[in-house]
Amino acid sequence: MIVDAPLDAARKLAPQIRAVADDAEALREVPRALFEAVFDAGLIHLALPRSIGGTEIDLPAYVQVIEELGKADASTAWTVNQLAIFGTYASRMPPDVARAIWIDTPYGCVANTPAATGKAIVVPGGYRVTARQGFSTGSRNAAWVAAHCQVIENGQVRMEDGAPEARYLFVPVAEAELLDTWKVRGMRGTGTHHFAVNDVFVPAERTVLSATAKLREPGPLYKIPRTLCFASGDAAVALGMARTCLTTFMELAGAKTPRTMKELLKDQSMVQAHVGQAEALLRTGRAFLMEAVREIWNAALNDAVTLDERANLRLATTHGIRLASQIIDICYNAAGATAAYEDHLIQRHFQDIHVITQHLQGRLAHYELIGRYWLGLPIDQARL
Repeated sequence: MIVDAPLDAARKLAPQIRAVADDAEALREVPRALFEAVFDAGLIHLALPRSIGGTEIDLPAYVQVIEELGKADASTAWTVNQLAIFGTYASRMPPDVARAIWIDTPYGCVANTPAATGKAIVVPGGYRVTARQGFSTGSRNAAWVAAHCQVIENGQVRMEDGAPEARYLFVPVAEAELLDTWKVRGMRGTGTHHFAVNDVFVPAERTVLSATAKLREPGPLYKIPRTLCFASGDAAVALGMARTCLTTFMELAGAKTPRTMKELLKDQSMVQAHVGQAEALLRTGRAFLMEAVREIWNAALNDAVTLDERANLRLATTHGIRLASQIIDICYNAAGATAAYEDHLIQRHFQDIHVITQHLQGRLAHYELIGRYWLGLPIDQARL
């Protein structure tokens, strides 16, 4: 099968993504036919190592792909980002094991969960895993779920360098229970439900240390902190959605005459100023994001990623999400009652962006973190 270049593939898929966005919203997951089309286009394996059959894409190119998907539908783009970037764990696992999970399994991809709240009890040959965990984007599309657990050995938490050992343990989705918990107003199509695993055996080789596993692949993509790869994609989703929202508003402004007024929206000076401001915010946020992504990528190519590049990208991703929120709010407020209806695209954008801003990657606290760093004060480097 001939696969298009990733950006071309994303653009070709955009009409199909837009056509089923309502279905994704109603189902609270990416519809299966669309997921398979995205997978078959190679977009779920963009960050997998080439050595096992993945694309191992450059981060600047990756961000453009996710932005393009975000223009079509935020939920679909977010799901692709989560599934794709979690695939970077393949760079820290034995190749045959990684290949069995992501390549040999039909539609192989892994839905994860952030906090190590599960328990993995050491038994001969592996672990018995029990967990009930949330924020597992794409779990209804994935072939595997990654239970995030502390390791229990002889009744005690096993320690690693003075901290509890935490591992991801890969469980076939058929051996997990998918719980119906993603009852939200925005980003509904991501299917970010909980899952439960009850005393399931996982062989030792099908696990990976979640924070300290050693790299087995030399590629620059794997030398960039995974949280910043996730954040880069999340910001790209938000900015892509903001672009579509602004375009949608401008189309509305050329057609709507507000009640009690004689002019079209586009003829009102306040609306004109709002559009100019939104365009400036969007171009500023995108330029900062792309600059920061290119800088950290160039550093990774030279095996020299520093805290400066990490701090810069953390700031650019957070700021991109926050600027996207401002742009969509501008459009929503200027659109009037039209945007209040759930069947209007601006309403969906409004709901979606205000879920994204609640996510870890969009936290306002990141501004304080970066301020502390640039002022030379102590910080938690794990957040960069």
